[in-house]
Amino acid sequence: MMEDWPRFAYLALLLLALGGYLITELRRDFSKSLRQMLAWGLIVLGLLAGYGLWNDVRHQIAPPQIVQGDRIELPMASDGHFYVDLKLNGETVNFMVDTGASDIALRRRDAERIGLQLDALSYTGFAATANGTVSTAPVRISLIQIGDITDENVRADVVEGDLEISLLGMSYLRRFARVGFEGETMVLER
Repeated sequence: MMEDWPRFAYLALLLLALGGYLITELRRDFSKSLRQMLAWGLIVLGLLAGYGLWNDVRHQIAPPQIVQGDRIELPMASDGHFYVDLKLNGETVNFMVDTGASDIALRRRDAERIGLQLDALSYTGFAATANGTVSTAPVRISLIQIGDITDENVRADVVEGDLEISLLGMSYLRRFARVGFEGETMVLER
């Protein structure tokens, strides 16, 4: 608590100075000062709303992926990772590209969405993650599509623990003739 004292003192002085200024301005021309405060309040509110909605809007400004024939371009997200939407058995699943992962790692919820029977899975494998070791169940995905690129009968693992997002690992990335970077864009080519 003692280490926060300078912050509190600074904040108190700042509020005191701001309050004194506002009182002085309000005494001169109340309606003009009120309009200016309202305008600045709306500007700050607009900036906060823009910041809060940026992740929702940025995908419309810059598409999350560009697919042209056998070439896929994945722009780097604000968190420094690369994300891709693939169609698995006709259902769109969002993946984080993870070059540190050996295989495709599916969240249970994504596995269920693409038609895999979770009750029939046998969690016989293990995988090391940033959060520790998790049990995995080997599965086959009938069909993976992105643009004109199609892969059939692809091996993957369903992770028993709770993944934040499904991971696209090296076993799938090796299917591409080229995996490279152009600036802040990951490029996959067949």
